[in-house]
Amino acid sequence: MTESKTDLPAVPEDRWVDDEIDLRELFARIWAERWTVIGSGFVATVLAVALALWLPNIYRSEVLLAPAEESSGGGLSALASQFGGLASLAGISLPKSEVDKTTVAMEVLKSRAFLTRFIREHHLEVPLMAAKGWDRESDRLVIDDDIYDPASKTWVRDVDPPKKPEPSDWELYEAFKDILGVSQDKNTGLITVSVEFYSPEMAKQWVDQLIVEINQYMKERDVADASKQIAFLKEQIDQTSIADMQKIFYSLIEQQTKVVMLAQVRDEYVFKTLDPAVVPEEKAKPKRALIVVLGAMLGGMLGIFIALFRRRDPQV
Repeated sequence: MTESKTDLPAVPEDRWVDDEIDLRELFARIWAERWTVIGSGFVATVLAVALALWLPNIYRSEVLLAPAEESSGGGLSALASQFGGLASLAGISLPKSEVDKTTVAMEVLKSRAFLTRFIREHHLEVPLMAAKGWDRESDRLVIDDDIYDPASKTWVRDVDPPKKPEPSDWELYEAFKDILGVSQDKNTGLITVSVEFYSPEMAKQWVDQLIVEINQYMKERDVADASKQIAFLKEQIDQTSIADMQKIFYSLIEQQTKVVMLAQVRDEYVFKTLDPAVVPEEKAKPKRALIVVLGAMLGGMLGIFIALFRRRDPQV
């Protein structure tokens, strides 16, 4: 036999009264502990100001790029549609669509192999791993002596195994990846490459070097691939007597020759510079005013929390 709702025990009215939140009592508790709230906010604000002043300035230098015009993809795609059937009979696969070199170059620019080689070739290990600031008057980086000893030119940082005092390629890559920004506007297709660092001059210098290096890297890679393909196609011509197949091979050789010629005459092979990098005059971070405001707010909230629970009746 089920119990009806009217048979359920009634909840005392005092219970409902006790469970309600009395806003007047809440504000009264906060007002009674106002000096706790004010003190907590003041201490947090002082700490936030100290933190904001202690953090070094970081400058961002960036360059705006446009993808360079493709000249070889369209010709190879046309050959694929015209001679694809004959090429497949000979065991040769022609490209079906144009290769997006811009996307490839962006991924190479962020890759571990490329960045590690860039860091090693330009000797960026000490600035990247041991710098802790920049002296504007002397225009020199401030080096942390606990990490690197400039006098003896040795690494002295204390690290746990398997790490060593001298940074590894992986550590250098991770450090540089944190200060490097590579993004592409989906609407315009334009690319922005930026570097953030203590020294505004070095940030600008590194951005310029990155663009030169990625253009040179992609150029050398395409020239090497085209040269190998030309040599292979010439061998295929000597080995076949079919006129149609020879026509395909000569057309492919022509396209690959154009790739080599284009690479030799164009410095900005993959990326064209629209807006070059400049030495920044204003810091990118830290946002000191925001740090102070957030610190004051967190301190005030902590003070309110302490006030409410310290004034709470232990018998409730």
